[in-house]
Amino acid sequence: MDITKRDLKEVLSQHVRWLQDQGGACANLSGADLSNSMMAGVNLSHAILSGADLTGAILVHANLSGTDLSGTVLTGADLSRANFYRATLSEANLSGAILIRANLAGVDMSRANCTSANLRGANLSRANLSGADLNEADLAGTDLERADLALAELIGADLTGANLSYADLSYANLSRANLARVNLAGVDISRANLAYANLAGANLTRADMTLADLNEADLTGATWPDGTKK
Repeated sequence: MDITKRDLKEVLSQHVRWLQDQGGACANLSGADLSNSMMAGVNLSHAILSGADLTGAILVHANLSGTDLSGTVLTGADLSRANFYRATLSEANLSGAILIRANLAGVDMSRANCTSANLRGANLSRANLSGADLNEADLAGTDLERADLALAELIGADLTGANLSYADLSYANLSRANLARVNLAGVDISRANLAYANLAGANLTRADMTLADLNEADLTGATWPDGTKK
């Protein structure tokens, strides 16, 4: 669905009025072609954008909390510092997207495509990333406390300095991932693939490592589940 800049401006204006309880209407941009749109700082909280094309869009500092972005295409979009709190991004395509310091706490990103996405410093605490594709993604310094990453693909992902305490990484593929100095306290990595992963200096206190594949993994200086140093 094509939409002109003038029409988009009107939809956004009506949406702000709706959010302020001053009439207006909730923005429904499902299936809309919004590729390369300039929407930095826009307030689309609780809007409907399912299936929209936001390829290359600029949404820096945008408010997308509670927004339905399921199945949207966000490849190469700049979403730095955007607020996605409790938004739905299930099955969205975020490959190559920039999400530096974005707030993704409690977000549903199940089965999303985040290959090579830049999520450095993002807040992903309690996010649902089950089955997501995060291969080669930059997750350095992210907060993934209690996040659901079961069955996620994280091949070659950079997770240096991330907080993964009490996260669910069961059956996840972390082969060749960089987990140096990562907080993995209480994490469930049962049956996960950690072959050739870098776990140097990682904290694995109380972690469930049942049947995890640690073939050729670097565990230099890592703290083992029982508190001993490797």
